[in-house]
Amino acid sequence: MADLRYSDKDLKEFEALIHTKIASAQEDLDQLQRSLSHSDDNSTEDTAPTFKMMEDGSETMSREETAQLAARQQKFIQSLQNALLRIKNKTYGICRVTGKLIPRERLRLVPHATLSIEAKQQQ
Repeated sequence: MADLRYSDKDLKEFEALIHTKIASAQEDLDQLQRSLSHSDDNSTEDTAPTFKMMEDGSETMSREETAQLAARQQKFIQSLQNALLRIKNKTYGICRVTGKLIPRERLRLVPHATLSIEAKQQQ
């Protein structure tokens, strides 16, 4: 019979991996948020009005992109924190569609995965 869940030792290994990923992702998020709050640092106050207009347009675009990246990063961190909850509940690594264990290799690459490749391909 196949394993129904990962051992406590395995869960500890995944927990350590996830904590490392959260720390790294939080660092990236902090950097994105800092760049959003310091958008006035590279202002073009003293340049020609047409250049300033073009510059403002590209600045707005990169601000929007930065905001989107920050939102995506927050969602990623939340997914990782949810994975920690599943570790605590000992349901980590179990595919929510098939009920089978998600392979270790997949969890090492995508530690917040809730679907096996098999279930993901059926979507």
